[in-house]
Amino acid sequence: MRLSWSLNSFASLIVLALIRPTFAAVPPTSTVGSGNPTATISAPDATLCNGSALTKFKFFGVNESGAEFGDTAIPGTLGKDYTWPSPSSIDYFTGQGFNTFRVPFKVERLSPLSGGLTGSFDQTYLNGLKTACDTIIVNYITNKGGYAIIDPHNYMRYNGAVITSTSSFQSWWTKLANEFKSNSKVIFDIMNEPHDIDAKAVFDLNQAAVNGIRASGATSQLILVEGTAWTGAWSWQSSGNAAVFSAIKDPNNNIAIEMHQYLDSDSSGTSATCVSSTVGAERLQVATAWLKANNLKGFLGEMGAGSNSQCIEAIKGAICAMQTSGVWIGFTWWAAGPWWGTYFQSIEPPSGPSISQVLPQALKPFV
Repeated sequence: MRLSWSLNSFASLIVLALIRPTFAAVPPTSTVGSGNPTATISAPDATLCNGSALTKFKFFGVNESGAEFGDTAIPGTLGKDYTWPSPSSIDYFTGQGFNTFRVPFKVERLSPLSGGLTGSFDQTYLNGLKTACDTIIVNYITNKGGYAIIDPHNYMRYNGAVITSTSSFQSWWTKLANEFKSNSKVIFDIMNEPHDIDAKAVFDLNQAAVNGIRASGATSQLILVEGTAWTGAWSWQSSGNAAVFSAIKDPNNNIAIEMHQYLDSDSSGTSATCVSSTVGAERLQVATAWLKANNLKGFLGEMGAGSNSQCIEAIKGAICAMQTSGVWIGFTWWAAGPWWGTYFQSIEPPSGPSISQVLPQALKPFV
């Protein structure tokens, strides 16, 4: 989800306009072998998915947004321009049976402009991502037995420019993975929603990052790769991702393709109106077939929709399609986070708009 925040105080927290493209491509994932997570096959439930047997996701959860806010305030001020997710939100969702939390962050805050992409990390921001004071993020999640997805939420850009150097990007990921290599419950999400970049160039950057992560000694963690065109499922073929991402390689055979999919008319996630009650399953159909044909696994890193009957049916249809396919291993809803306010897709407890209907009707039945 593309967003930009600039907040003057907690009292004036508002969600700025969310802008998403009119298409999102879905990236393929590399084969998941013995090092990959397994899923649980549940007995048929006549009230769910027409009674089909479901392969429950190994990873089911929410995006915990906030540390990536404030695009125009770099490095920005904690508590004014950006924030870290709340441990109480993690507690709430683990209590609901969720086990996976995608944590977006801003690359320019971790790698200050003064040193560039290959320079030293900002230790204060890094500690915020790992564990700091009362804001305990990755370590808090994993100490509770959950999985923490670390997500550079930069659209394959740094300081406003497209990242083009595979060697610099590989070096950056080698250094970041080194910080988490002893924690097997961390998941590495290479880069959120690259866009307006050739699919082959995005593939090459992803492959370089995979190589760098494994070179760091981080050998037990799942890696998620994302394609161009906002890594959307419905345009996975037309974007060019399908033609290149089947070649993704991981020496540890523990990689998946992360795709995003929204259910409004332009697949942007900016409208609470869904196209139809079947649009979720329909927009995943081609991507699912591609995953099967290439013996790859998928992870739906973002999906969101309105709290109305048509959208709830569309969400359920999408999850049914994934859990009956055998190729999707996880899903995280967009989004939780303490600064969303009344944003229609917010699932931040206790009263985010998606809490009252979407959570009990469309998400929890599939946990």
